[in-house]
Amino acid sequence: MADWRRTAERIAPAVAIGGVCFLFVASLIGAPKLMPDVGQQPSNALESASPMGSAAATPKKHYSLAAIGDSLTDKKSQGGKYLEYLQERCPKSRFDSWGKGGNMVSQMRKRFARDVLGEGSNGARPSYSHVIVLGGIADIGSNETAGRTTDKIQADLTAMYRAAHDKGINVIALTIPPWGGFSEYNDERHRMMTVMNGWLRKKPEPVDHVIDIYPKLVCNE
Repeated sequence: MADWRRTAERIAPAVAIGGVCFLFVASLIGAPKLMPDVGQQPSNALESASPMGSAAATPKKHYSLAAIGDSLTDKKSQGGKYLEYLQERCPKSRFDSWGKGGNMVSQMRKRFARDVLGEGSNGARPSYSHVIVLGGIADIGSNETAGRTTDKIQADLTAMYRAAHDKGINVIALTIPPWGGFSEYNDERHRMMTVMNGWLRKKPEPVDHVIDIYPKLVCNE
């Protein structure tokens, strides 16, 4: 697959705009209206927020998050920029990258139990509170060579979502970002991406949060 470096660099503000840090707070300390006015959020919002209406400050909370994906998440492929952004915003929390360049979600699914759930790791893996799942471009780009379909992509993503949910891990699904500038892109692959993003926006079970990064990155249709 092609080098997604420029797209990966643009993922950082997109995820921030999507409000990942604030979604953590809303889901974990029961503050669904917590997000402050634009320009007033603290630099470490995840650790410093308190429930609305609370007279006393809530003890700071620190979280451990795993992100599984392809080269957009893989630091070795110059990806993972959105995790760097979140780490800067939430310095006392942990953000681990389990991205692997070129991975289809079927391949992510095969290593999910080991990398994210820590199965067979002899206790070397942390116990994650959240997982971000970002994938699907490699599958769509391999629709002809690997026979990947939207049904297969959805099945593999759902399997990862359920595996995390069953372990008590909050699941954050990201939509597929635009990639129409690459030579592999064609009408059928655009259709597949549209189907996938429509499915993701409906927050398939058991996803806890969906961050729609596509409209924050798209230049045109």
